[in-house]
Amino acid sequence: MKKPSEQYQQYFKYALLVLLIIAFSYSFFYSTAWLQLCYGLGIFLFGMQCIEEGLQRAAGGYLERLLNKSTDTPIKGMFFGMGATFLLQSSTLVSLLTIAFLSAGLIGLTAAIAVLLGTNLGATSGIWLLALAGQNISLSVFALPLLFFGVLASFFGPQGKAFGRALMGIGFIFVGIDAIKEGFSAMGGSVDFTELQVSGLAEVFIFAGIGLVLTVVLQSTHAALILTLAALAGGQIAVEQAFALAIGSNVGSSISTAFVGFLGSERNGQRLALAHVIFNVVTAILSLILFVPLSWLVLQSTSWVGLGENQLIQLALFHTLFNVLGVMVFWNLQQKLANQLQAWLPSKPETSAAAMVANTEAEPSKTSAKYLTKSNLRTADTAVFAVVNEVRHLGSLTLEVMGHAIYVSSELLNHAHPEQDDLRLDASQLPLKLDADALYQRHIKGVYSELLGYVNRIEVPLRDEQESILQSCQAIALQMAEVVKDGKHLQKNLHQYLSSDEEVQHYYARLREYLFQLMVQIRPLAQNGAVSLLTSNEELEAQMQTFEQAFSQDVLHALRSGQLSEWQTSSLMNDIAYARRIGRSLLDILTAAQLLFLQAGHLNSNISLDEVETV
Repeated sequence: MKKPSEQYQQYFKYALLVLLIIAFSYSFFYSTAWLQLCYGLGIFLFGMQCIEEGLQRAAGGYLERLLNKSTDTPIKGMFFGMGATFLLQSSTLVSLLTIAFLSAGLIGLTAAIAVLLGTNLGATSGIWLLALAGQNISLSVFALPLLFFGVLASFFGPQGKAFGRALMGIGFIFVGIDAIKEGFSAMGGSVDFTELQVSGLAEVFIFAGIGLVLTVVLQSTHAALILTLAALAGGQIAVEQAFALAIGSNVGSSISTAFVGFLGSERNGQRLALAHVIFNVVTAILSLILFVPLSWLVLQSTSWVGLGENQLIQLALFHTLFNVLGVMVFWNLQQKLANQLQAWLPSKPETSAAAMVANTEAEPSKTSAKYLTKSNLRTADTAVFAVVNEVRHLGSLTLEVMGHAIYVSSELLNHAHPEQDDLRLDASQLPLKLDADALYQRHIKGVYSELLGYVNRIEVPLRDEQESILQSCQAIALQMAEVVKDGKHLQKNLHQYLSSDEEVQHYYARLREYLFQLMVQIRPLAQNGAVSLLTSNEELEAQMQTFEQAFSQDVLHALRSGQLSEWQTSSLMNDIAYARRIGRSLLDILTAAQLLFLQAGHLNSNISLDEVETV
């Protein structure tokens, strides 16, 4: 059930939508030229959505794998950013894709910054194509066959449908561009910013602000630049005003990325979003400071090469020039910028289950998932690695909660060594206030539920090996939840008999020490990899069988000698069964998890298991 605040927000959105529909409907009735302009803009934005969705689905993860392999060096990362932005014609989409990979730990922060620099250079490609095409060329002639072939391709399976959607997107973009040009032409002299009374530096700042707001509203740098090109070709704005609009649109694109990055990403994603803002803002400031010499250079250079007063080429050249200026300034500062971002946005301190258990508030906060961010749902690889990392997080919580279920502190569990001869526990200093059921509800169930829901929300196409990894993750998470439930049942008798003065206390202390020693031996195996696990699995199995046989014989002997009652004996036999299930479940989880991490590591040859674990 929705909270009152969420309902009010929903009502506000509906009310705002109705007001916008009424306002635009009235404006369309008042001006057919404005209707033509908005129609063209809407078709253009829809075409961009079709291209983004179509190419992402048609690529089948190829773009993500290429990003993963193209970040070995800064120069390769920059060229990837340029190429991907040219292909998708959306610097915002490529930036968000990079944030998702960074959040999932598939690439490093410095490599992501290099990709970011490339996206800013790649963003200039679209405006160059349109400027070179010229104002007098109608793109609708090319749009009609593209729309036809796009529809035709949609009948040839999922890949054909995705590729056809991309073709249709290009066609819609061509139709939208022609409609935008016709809209500005129909407006004629009704909108003419060239006669604006404000001039000089104030005029530059005003139009830079307009470009910023326009890009934030449209959520597309390309859409803002298309409007700028059309207005420039139609004579509604002067070329210097178009230069200022281009500067503002660059800053606006980073604001859109920053908004998504800060709300839907973890620390690394937030750092990259901030890096995008810093790069574009610093580049804009430098461009404004050097506005006069940069403008003079662009105007003179077009004259030198014989392009004369081709204002569209001049705008494309200016847009490229100030982006190249920004890349030159930041190229040798990538590592320093990454270090500074880590200082400004330090990693959030890890809060273990032990620290949260120690919380004495009436209603302590519940543990939430760490890696299941919205930004990681954008691609298959990042979504899968987010789930794998969350399984590691859940495994860490499971081990700590299981320790508390047998009244062992996390500090004792983490600092004990299997090589110690004596791992005995002091039953007289038990923290009997710990409740395994409360720990399960607070630290396991929430994360487990979030993980299942997150897997269900993955809508991007998955390869067979990715589907297999997700199925393994869900199975392992279920095993973790089940082993904690077994710990809950075992804790009931531990609580009762460990605090008693009867002979049965000795046997429950032995059972507790056995589980403690088993957990101490399993913990380093989870850190050292699958090889050490496979060599130690049989040995642990043998130790478990030896203890169970000896313990059962001692309990039955104590029953025959009268040291234990029939009731106590039955409790001990039931609890040794729980201990057997817990021990075997922990080994099964560890075996499956190590194979899972190896399988996930093979998906990404640039990242090791240790890097996946420590993201």
